[in-house]
Amino acid sequence: MQNLLEDLTQALGSDQSFVADGGILKNVVIEAALKSDSRLIKLLLRSETVRAHFFTDVEGVLVFDKMKFQSFVSNKEFLQDSYTAFKNRIGLTDRQGGYLTSSHDVVLTWPYKDCILEGGMTKEDFKRNEVFWNITLSPDDITRLFEPKVLTGWERWDAEAVARNKPKPVGEITEKDNLLIKGNNLLALHSLKRRYAGKVKLIYIDPPYNTGSDGFKYNDRFRHSSWLTFMKNRLEVARELLTQDGAIFVNIDFNEAHYLKVLMDEVFDRENFQREIIWRIGWLSGFKTAAKNFVRNHDTILFYAKNSKELRFQKVYIERNEFRKRFNQEQAKELELWLEAHGMSRDESREFIKFAQTVGLPTRYPMEDTWNCSIYDYLNSIAVVSYSGEKVSKMLGVQQLKGQKPEALLKRIIESVTQEGDLVLDFFLGTGTTSAVAQKLGRKWIGVEQMDSTILTTIERLKKVIVGDGVGISNRMDKKWEGGGSFVYAELASSNSKYIDRIATANNSAELVSVFDDMKSTGYLHYDVDESIRSGDFRGLPLSDAKAALCECLDLNNLYVNLGSMTDEKFGISDEDIRATDSFYQRNQ
Repeated sequence: MQNLLEDLTQALGSDQSFVADGGILKNVVIEAALKSDSRLIKLLLRSETVRAHFFTDVEGVLVFDKMKFQSFVSNKEFLQDSYTAFKNRIGLTDRQGGYLTSSHDVVLTWPYKDCILEGGMTKEDFKRNEVFWNITLSPDDITRLFEPKVLTGWERWDAEAVARNKPKPVGEITEKDNLLIKGNNLLALHSLKRRYAGKVKLIYIDPPYNTGSDGFKYNDRFRHSSWLTFMKNRLEVARELLTQDGAIFVNIDFNEAHYLKVLMDEVFDRENFQREIIWRIGWLSGFKTAAKNFVRNHDTILFYAKNSKELRFQKVYIERNEFRKRFNQEQAKELELWLEAHGMSRDESREFIKFAQTVGLPTRYPMEDTWNCSIYDYLNSIAVVSYSGEKVSKMLGVQQLKGQKPEALLKRIIESVTQEGDLVLDFFLGTGTTSAVAQKLGRKWIGVEQMDSTILTTIERLKKVIVGDGVGISNRMDKKWEGGGSFVYAELASSNSKYIDRIATANNSAELVSVFDDMKSTGYLHYDVDESIRSGDFRGLPLSDAKAALCECLDLNNLYVNLGSMTDEKFGISDEDIRATDSFYQRNQ
């Protein structure tokens, strides 16, 4: 092993492209290996020790084992004293000690259909442990996963369709269309690349916070490294979708904010970091105030440019008529009574309070990176504004959906880095706030949401936007929003992902046995599943363990129908969906 270490270090050190400040650049070496860089291959072949360890002779042809090489170079034992190994990275690692940014693992998730409906939680369902399934795939298991997918169920909604409560056929997808896509967001993002790479001006996402108690609890409580891999997979694709002058804002809380900052420094480059925005959520009340510590009352929003030299930031100001009032309605009434008790007439007291609300204040105030933290800035979370008309629970008469963001939050973000006509993307769309605000502000948008229950709510909300919803920012714009626009809906065509839904919602072992038997009969088992495994083997496991084991048995490369299989009769893709999908991928041009 020592000879291998010495020979490999000597070989890499002989090429200046792999060296800086006297040390080997591990990350550069790994990237070169994954690309089978000819310069690197030639260096490695010069050493008999290195050649014997990382190359295999197949009928006279030497085959480079790039994954074995990557694992070796990433290991902390290789160049463990090298200053350069730590100079450009703080060292986010997985549970095996390998650098996270060198990993090509992929984390996929499937949600329970009712997991986000937690606004009115009872004590009995408060501690549910399983909300999302997540499975990590290593590079060896990823073959067709990221190929573009077929889209089905196409619908076009405009004012006429909403009035008739019947969607229109889609036919052609144009650059002017807003898109709402249902399906796994990682796979949807890879499908979007075909048409939208380099075209998205702004990405805003509000991903799962990995708190273990929010609306996105994971069945293994998602360790930091798993959560970060989950985010890395999606952020890397997101970067490809951004324009050169584009930007991304990620809404997160303290549980992962600092880990995420390091990861985003890696993905977007540290020099493209713009601001860490602190958003004070709102006033304090209830159980929060009982904390035996400083009371937590903020979210963090990380703001990065794709290329800081090309970012065109529009400086945002808060106008005087938008300032937080010095005295709220109750306080103003109390002051009015006090002034009247001391000799002022009602008209005089009211005039005095009106004057006191704004005396000494500027006509406008530049937006700071601390939001809802001063007399100038009012931006409470709608979670603490019980009377908020923009809550989808009130707007649509549905159960409250946890985590909904106020439209005013998205308004200031969208206006800071985009112009009318620019494209905005949110691939953790949730209740649809990003899409609603983008449409009201004259931007184009794409939204991706995975959950069945949530997507139905989002569709209904966006239909209300089209006809004029009268809530949120609708009455707080230069021109009142009275409706308009349209959107197109589609979903990734399901293949064996239907089994994930069946596994997640199974109530007992008998149902899981049925799922396994169907998976086996249709050929959707993973290729290396032991043939001796029988459906009855799942009966002896606890339900949660049986579900996890069954997910592992599924061939995850066939979750959705790949574009190349669109005309395969066994998938039953309709002619209308084929035409719309061809238009989406611009294959009929």
